[in-house]
Amino acid sequence: MKQGIIPAPLRLLPWTAILLTLAIGGFGLIVLYSAAGGSLSPWALNQGVRILAFLGMAIALSRISERGWQQAAFPAYAIITVLLVAVELLGAVRGGSQRWLDLGFIRLQPSELMKVAIVLAVARFYSLLPASQTRTFTAIWPAAVLIGLPAALVMLQPDLGTAMMICFGGLTVTFLAGLPLRLYVGAALAAGAAGPIVFSMMHEYQRNRVLIFLDPESDPLGKGYHISQSKIAIGSGGIFGKGYLQGTQSRLDYLPERHTDFVFATMAEEWGLMGGLFLILAFFLLIRWAMRVAQNAPSRFAMLTAAGLATTIFFYVAINLMMVMGLAPVVGIPLPMVSYGGSAVMTVMICLGILMSIDRESRRKARRL
Repeated sequence: MKQGIIPAPLRLLPWTAILLTLAIGGFGLIVLYSAAGGSLSPWALNQGVRILAFLGMAIALSRISERGWQQAAFPAYAIITVLLVAVELLGAVRGGSQRWLDLGFIRLQPSELMKVAIVLAVARFYSLLPASQTRTFTAIWPAAVLIGLPAALVMLQPDLGTAMMICFGGLTVTFLAGLPLRLYVGAALAAGAAGPIVFSMMHEYQRNRVLIFLDPESDPLGKGYHISQSKIAIGSGGIFGKGYLQGTQSRLDYLPERHTDFVFATMAEEWGLMGGLFLILAFFLLIRWAMRVAQNAPSRFAMLTAAGLATTIFFYVAINLMMVMGLAPVVGIPLPMVSYGGSAVMTVMICLGILMSIDRESRRKARRL
């Protein structure tokens, strides 16, 4: 097509990422429609509206310049940290956890926003730090405070899965910033040594999740019920699945949380291995695009931010898939754009919006050369 036919703002959008997002979200709507027994309500229709609305938000965020994100990094981190403190004081309790602020028109989960803010804040810190100080103590303790403070506040809610995601996102940026590998090896050894102490400090339900992960068959009808039924659903799907709207584990209510944390098991039962490979491939291509954005980023801040956000999306997918397959404890991490719920969709779309912004900046500077 001639360049004059398509408006420049549309032509410059990263259509690869947008189409992959729509493919993942669209497939998720098909799964949610089936999980509701062949009905658009209560999940598929609401989820579809959220995906389109937040995708529009992501495209709007892509118009913000890299300088705008740099200036917003520390203020956004500070505001969301204050909101996390407010959750402890005023938060709404749901499912035994205090994670939400009820603002009337929306129930906000600040810990989800912190997954993005921690990447921006740590990336901004290292972009301001002189390269000569990267391997000094000055490069370690501020980042440790930036990561540790919100992670500790989220652990108080309690929300182990989200606290882990915040730590993973922040630590990824510190690693890419050039901190010595020996620090991570030492931290891993220290964490292993402190494991029994941490285990003893966990809430009872968190300890049960770890124990059931190690031996789910010890209580298949009690605490291990989720994992056992998830494995049955995934295994019974075989190569091509039982057929759309034909899943028994989900339709007969054997599979708990079939529309949220365990939506992949719902999908795998009906679509089989081929459906699972489609989702994994789509997420792989989306994350690969994000890593290419990081590779071509025009500045240190943009590179660290893009790589951190790409790994944030990766951790969403990897932890959820490991969880539903019994390879990790159940920590309540949803499969983004597939699991029902607005928080994860919002977070991933913000990540994509910032990545689109960095990609647009890279291509704009490349055209000047």
